[in-house]
Amino acid sequence: MNRKIAPPIKDAVEYALALKPYDHFELDNGIPVYTVHAGAQEVVQIEMVFYAGNYFEQQKGVAAATNFLLKNGTSQRNAFQLNEAFDYYGAYCNRSCYNETAVLSLHTLTKHLHHLLPVMEEMITDSIFSAAELEIYQQNVIQRLRVNLQKAEFVAGRLIDAYVYGPSHPYGVYSQIEDIERLTVEACQAFYRNYYLQGKCILFVSGNLPADIRPQLNRHFGALSARQHSLAIQPMATLPAAEKKYCIQNDPKAVQGAIRIAAPFPNRHHPDFKKVAVLNSLFGGFFGSRLMSNIREDKGYTYGIYSYLQNHIQQSAWVISTEAGKDVCDATIQEVYKEMQRLREEKVSDDELLLVRNYMIGGILGELDGPFQIMGRWKNILLNNLDEQYFYDSVEAIKSIDANEIMALANRYLQPAHFYELVVY
Repeated sequence: MNRKIAPPIKDAVEYALALKPYDHFELDNGIPVYTVHAGAQEVVQIEMVFYAGNYFEQQKGVAAATNFLLKNGTSQRNAFQLNEAFDYYGAYCNRSCYNETAVLSLHTLTKHLHHLLPVMEEMITDSIFSAAELEIYQQNVIQRLRVNLQKAEFVAGRLIDAYVYGPSHPYGVYSQIEDIERLTVEACQAFYRNYYLQGKCILFVSGNLPADIRPQLNRHFGALSARQHSLAIQPMATLPAAEKKYCIQNDPKAVQGAIRIAAPFPNRHHPDFKKVAVLNSLFGGFFGSRLMSNIREDKGYTYGIYSYLQNHIQQSAWVISTEAGKDVCDATIQEVYKEMQRLREEKVSDDELLLVRNYMIGGILGELDGPFQIMGRWKNILLNNLDEQYFYDSVEAIKSIDANEIMALANRYLQPAHFYELVVY
């Protein structure tokens, strides 16, 4: 090899991407399991996805509280002992609650899996939700909420969703301090029975899997009363706000404002979604985007500005998010609309479009580096009730979209009249 000669540069769009397929089987109780066996390291990730998000709660905050308290005590172990059971093996067990789903996840060395699956089973089947643990949870959440409510960006993130979807929609609802104070052990136990013990569950397992992974999973989770899910949820009607422009004073001493500009947008099943993802990257989806080049690099109004399509299973939204000095918030908003206008009226150059394509394909290449990342792709596809072809169609959309299609999509969706506008000081 002659190291005086630079290696040839190959554009990311020239690579042929392939998504490693999953293996699928069902436990004795019908719970579906999706596995990806890959990777040189002897590690395993297990994600138990329950349809137990705030989409299903009848009382604000109960879904998140129930999910959190799964790891805070069973009839056999208290919270300290549960955490110690995982720490002893150098493992990590986490729980997360989202709009539709709630997740209990485990990361561990493959050789320790048989020690830790019984602990996960215990958490799922025998959580007790003690009053003492609930009180500690309430104190921590309320304290964190009081701090966050002083931050303009936190308030803006809550309010813009409420404007787009409606304050009673699961995507627009948010908890107040009094909602956390009203939580009870009985409410958590009822939610636990309905959506964990008798709910609907999917397992995603990835990593360097042991040869007996199927019997191990079946031994600990195959007798659960949880049911198989159809991978579809009945959508709820949105009730968006009538007004389109809002200015909220949250802190009289604030020196900058949080700006959110958002419009309702179809979900992944819409035929335009895959190509709009390219338009979004060009507009504000990465550090070299139009919004960043104009509003950060040229005008100096902000440290960073991004646009993104929300990752929701049902309805979605297109959001522009930034923070800027109070004296330039209005100017920042006008520059956002100017960039929308440019995309509607001027064709993007071949060089800029190639840059965006390479960025997006390079991002996908990075996301396919390792079994956990591959399973993350599959999980997103499966939970959105899509199939393998969606991945390849998305890659093809990135590679094939042209300047005329970009302009047509911008004229269809990047119209200021469609967007809600919010500034929180």
